Amino acid sequence: MKRWTITTVIALVLAVPLVIAACGSSSSSSSASPTPAMTASPATSPAAAKDIVDTAVAAGQFTTLAKALQAAGLVDALKGTGSFTVFAPTDAAFAKLPAGTLATLLKTPKGELTRILTYHVVPGTVMAADITNGMTAKTLEGSTLKFTIKDGKVHVNGAQVTTADVPASNGVIHVIDGVLIPPKK
Repeated sequence: MKRWTITTVIALVLAVPLVIAACGSSSSSSSASPTPAMTASPATSPAAAKDIVDTAVAAGQFTTLAKALQAAGLVDALKGTGSFTVFAPTDAAFAKLPAGTLATLLKTPKGELTRILTYHVVPGTVMAADITNGMTAKTLEGSTLKFTIKDGKVHVNGAQVTTADVPASNGVIHVIDGVLIPPKK
């Protein structure tokens, strides 16, 4: 299994300005436009050459997510083929968790941390234009996410989508401002 070294993560984080500049602007084949509170990235940008993990790490605002994915052993799964939609919480979103929560989750990553992380992933590609008010989607964890649109802003289980349709070679990323917690089983 491939392990991420600190040097690799730092190098990818430093590549953020280059990735952002490379994205440029292009037209989307969708006739729907993103809501004002949601920034859409073109689905056909050069950044799509990177998989979901590399795209997220390169963005520089997902170091906590990358650390959690590595601890849970999910990096290879999200680097694999398929088509995944990832609702990616930023470092600021993880910082909103109660004190000590993340440290506790990282101590036993194969349990609740894995459930939480897989709750952020939907098989297949769900683009911003596909999301409707009241829509649901089943996650890899097995539970369902619910989407709402309030005041022109898309939310998934209460977390706001702040950037939509970030392309990756094996799916799409939607940046969210909160960590999604699956229902108790």
